[in-house]
Amino acid sequence: MSASSHNKVLHHLATAFGLLFLAGYYLVMDQSGFYDWVTAQLPAEYAGSGLMLGIMIAMTPGFFIWKHYNRWVEKKLGVSGKYYEDGFYKEPEKADKNKPD
Repeated sequence: MSASSHNKVLHHLATAFGLLFLAGYYLVMDQSGFYDWVTAQLPAEYAGSGLMLGIMIAMTPGFFIWKHYNRWVEKKLGVSGKYYEDGFYKEPEKADKNKPD
């Protein structure tokens, strides 16, 4: 097994571990009663919206951890790529007026 394919396998395993973390995090938040509490704050006809709001609020820290975990794993394994969000917040490149087309 080459080093490149070995890193791919490790990266897939690390990603699977991260997904298990997210699923476990969701279940812990569910067991804590947080989703029910948020739902109870809204009128009964908006229970679905309350659940969605609760999931969004509760999962935000989980996805923040997921993002940094993935970046750490990719740095350790030497996995390279381009992240959409990295370019999204940067200023657009300005055209060089001295550069010929």
